[in-house]
Amino acid sequence: MALFPRGWEHYLAGGVLIGSGVSLIYLATGAVAGTSSFFSAEWSWVSGLPFFRQARWRQERVWRLVYAAGLIAGAGLWRWRTGVALTTAVAPWRLLVGGLLAGFGTRLSGGCTAGHGICGLASLKRESFVAVPVFLLTAILVAHLLP
Repeated sequence: MALFPRGWEHYLAGGVLIGSGVSLIYLATGAVAGTSSFFSAEWSWVSGLPFFRQARWRQERVWRLVYAAGLIAGAGLWRWRTGVALTTAVAPWRLLVGGLLAGFGTRLSGGCTAGHGICGLASLKRESFVAVPVFLLTAILVAHLLP
């Protein structure tokens, strides 16, 4: 109980839901359910630039929008269910810099933690076995180096 003072059941439920969700997306679309491609797919609605007009972005934009809405709805449901406010003491400029670096890293690695960590590892993708340890080591280093 020391490791899980609030119980372990909600972790199991979350893992089952995430695994089921990404499996359903993969079975229905053949696509990896990461979020790093969300903006490219959604820009295909409004941008005339050739990159955003690619068929792959136009074909994926609806399910990626639903996927992102589900992430937001899940956070809202958690907030409603637990009553715990989602706050941080991190300065806004640090959140901005962290977001930009994370975005750059996901583009550099060809995917995000969801795409590589959940879907890529489960699919035994070689690049995911490289990306996930790099993500984790970077996060650990940054967490220990920054006050």
